[in-house]
Amino acid sequence: MSFFADPVPGRPGLALFLNAGDPPLDTFRELVVMLDDAKVDCLELAIPFPNSASDGPVIRASASRALEDGIDRDAVLGFIRDVRAELTHLKIALLADWSYSIKGTPMREFLESVQAAGADGLLVHGLPPRLKPEYYEAAGTVDLPIVTTCYATSNDDVLNEAAEHGSAYIYLVAAYGRSGTVGPPDHSALIPVMETLRARTNVPVAVGFGVKDKSHIDGLGAVGADAAIVGSTCVARVTAARDAGRDVVEDFRGLLVELGQIPES
Repeated sequence: MSFFADPVPGRPGLALFLNAGDPPLDTFRELVVMLDDAKVDCLELAIPFPNSASDGPVIRASASRALEDGIDRDAVLGFIRDVRAELTHLKIALLADWSYSIKGTPMREFLESVQAAGADGLLVHGLPPRLKPEYYEAAGTVDLPIVTTCYATSNDDVLNEAAEHGSAYIYLVAAYGRSGTVGPPDHSALIPVMETLRARTNVPVAVGFGVKDKSHIDGLGAVGADAAIVGSTCVARVTAARDAGRDVVEDFRGLLVELGQIPES
C-alpha cells in the first residue's frame, strides 16, 4: 500500500492536516468525502489534544474547539470506522499524542484499536524515547504502518531510526518551530537529507512545516519530495469559514483550487 500512489509528474503527493471535530463531525464527514473525491492522497487526522508545544495558535485554537465539543479518542476512532468504507483514494494517518490519548493503554491494545477502526497509518506525537522499542515492536506485530519523523538538521542516528522504522512515510520536518510560524522550506537543506533517507529506505518522504501554497508544493516536487504536507493553512481555512458563517466544505474546496489539487470550476 502506498500513501502517495501515481503522482502527477513533477508534482508531489499531497497530505493535509486537520483536527478531528473541527468542524463538527457531521460537516467533517462531508469534508473528508470531498477530499477523497478530489484525490487528496492523505489526511493527517489528529485526535485533538490541548497545549501542543509543537503547534502555533491556529492549530491549538482548533484543537480547543474540538475538545470543547467533546471530541475524544473514541469519537475519532468511531468517525474513522464510520467513514472509511466511503473512501476510495484518501488514506488516513491518525496523529495521537502519547500523553493525552495513549498513556494508560497498553501499546499493542491501542495500535490494534487504530487498525480496527480502519486508519491506514499512525503518527505518535510526544512518545517518550524509552517507549520507542515497544512501539516499533507492537506496530510490526499488529502490522500497522507508522509515520516516523526527522528534521533537515537531524543527526545520523535519528535519520537511521526514521528510515529503519518508518513504514507509512517519513515526515521530514523542514524547520524547527511551531506550526504556522515558520517560513517556506529551505530546499538547499532538504536535498541532502532526502538523499540520505532514500539511500536507506524506499518509504516515501513527505515534507511539512512552512508548506502553505502551490509554489511551495511545486518547489518540493522540483527537489524530489514524494509528498508535501500542508497543515496550518488548512486549519486556518476551516477557522475562517466557521467564523464567517460560510460553508466549510465549499471554502475548503476553494483552498484545493489554490493549492493546484483541483481545477477551478
